[in-house]
Amino acid sequence: MYSPLLPDTKKEYKMTASLKIRSDAALDFVSLGALVHRLDPGEVPFRKATECSIHVSGGEYNVAANLSDCFELKTGIVTAMVDYPIGDLIAERVKAMGVRPFYKHFKHNGVNGPNMATVYSDRGHGIRPPVVFYNRCNEAASQLKPGDFDWASIFSGGVRWFHSGGIFAALSETTGELIIEGMKAAKKAGAIVSFDLNYRGKLWNIWGGEEKAAVVISRIAENVDVLVGNEEDLQKGLGIPGPEVAAESRLDPNTFLGMMDKVAAKHPQVKIVATTLREVHSSNRHSWGAVAWVEGKSYSSPTCELDVLDRVGGGDGFASGFFYGLLTGGSPEESLRLGWAHGALLTTFPGDTTMATVEQVKAFAKGGSARIQR
Repeated sequence: MYSPLLPDTKKEYKMTASLKIRSDAALDFVSLGALVHRLDPGEVPFRKATECSIHVSGGEYNVAANLSDCFELKTGIVTAMVDYPIGDLIAERVKAMGVRPFYKHFKHNGVNGPNMATVYSDRGHGIRPPVVFYNRCNEAASQLKPGDFDWASIFSGGVRWFHSGGIFAALSETTGELIIEGMKAAKKAGAIVSFDLNYRGKLWNIWGGEEKAAVVISRIAENVDVLVGNEEDLQKGLGIPGPEVAAESRLDPNTFLGMMDKVAAKHPQVKIVATTLREVHSSNRHSWGAVAWVEGKSYSSPTCELDVLDRVGGGDGFASGFFYGLLTGGSPEESLRLGWAHGALLTTFPGDTTMATVEQVKAFAKGGSARIQR
């Protein structure tokens, strides 16, 4: 059954699980990561495309944008910004989503950069899957390094939660070091620290592959309270061997949960690990669920069938809803259902960030339907 008890933002904040989340801060949530623009020709493959929509995105940024726009929290993004028209476009969208920017500015030389990265992603259709590829040549965000940001100033009014991810860590040899620097500063400021493993083989293969990823991400994970990632992320990102138990389906949480003892042994300070569960029947039809491990206890969401418009950003939608539940004093089960509901709703919108309202998320988490709202 669905629980009717969901976090009430008017209540005093409380401890969720064993996370001691501060209640007095100028910023509820700050992400560190790369901003990108995604070109989306819809159902048409790029080789036949004549026009594209432009979506502003970034695995780390998306969570901050969702928490601001849908869940009405005070959020920020720490990142690179290039002073040229594409940068202006991206900055305008960041502002529109209500996210406070902390930029290191780069000047474009008019020829080859530095650049704001481009992601190309059609939506596929039916039996034809989406295709994703990148142009991250001379990307400004990959040049970010420790010392580029004044963390004491960024966190001067207090921060409750700090987040980064494996996509940003994979960009260069300096971005992982910057993540560690930011996490340590956030910890000093009293924040909860989370990390989305988001293993992307295409990015890591440029400079070291799985072996390098495991070294870098394991060092990052030493500073983390909350991890997001599936069993493949845990194996390739953290270098943790897979379990002996085999999953009966993509919706079976046993493979994921079977790895938690190894995660806890390697990173005992990690209190929560969560992920989505997705069975892809076609590009437009998915079965959707989620699971969380919270200090030895497991929680599973219901499963729903999704008619997918645009799958990109669904995992970030889950993370933002899950974090919102935890930030507002929800139980692990309540928080998981909020993440599951928001991630599901996000796949019904075009683009990488949310168009949902918090009322819609709460209604679906309680067991809402697609009946018309009059």
